[in-house]
Amino acid sequence: MECATDPTRTPPEGRAAARPIFLVGMMGVGKTTIGRQLAAALGREFIDLDQAIEARCGVRIATIFDIEGEAGFRRRETAALDEYTRRPGLVLATGGGAVLSEANRRMLSERGCVVYLRAGVDELYRRVARDRGRPMLRAEDPRQRIVDLLALREPLYESVADVTLDTGDQPIIQVLRNLLALLPDRAAAQAPLTE
Repeated sequence: MECATDPTRTPPEGRAAARPIFLVGMMGVGKTTIGRQLAAALGREFIDLDQAIEARCGVRIATIFDIEGEAGFRRRETAALDEYTRRPGLVLATGGGAVLSEANRRMLSERGCVVYLRAGVDELYRRVARDRGRPMLRAEDPRQRIVDLLALREPLYESVADVTLDTGDQPIIQVLRNLLALLPDRAAAQAPLTE
């Protein structure tokens, strides 16, 4: 599957109907930061799914977890994902656990180009260790929690990925260049990449 124009969709006025690009991967891998830059480079709209859910609910994800539990949050996540994965030309950063649901994996795989952004446990821990707003890291040993989550989720990320890219400790501009080189529709980039 490629990330180029989808000829089966009717283009919105004045814009080619490009296949949406969905970013998946663990918390802290850079989906939001890279997604914003990618959307700007391709002249596309960017949505962070977790931020969209927070805006709709009027509370942080952590509060949704506190009130409704993970199951309640996952229902909201699936509903939002169903809506946003139908929008052509979008760059969508999903939450780290969005791939846990088979329905979500099917939506991602069938409706767009899925980019798995990957980083090692040490790099992920370094990026999120001090972030108290991540309900999945409420554990006695947050680093071990990352290890456990990655073991569970990595096969799911890989199962939906059309493109896999290691983010490591590279500067964002280099990660973006690497990603654009992997996308078939990179020639559509509108913005120059400067440091």
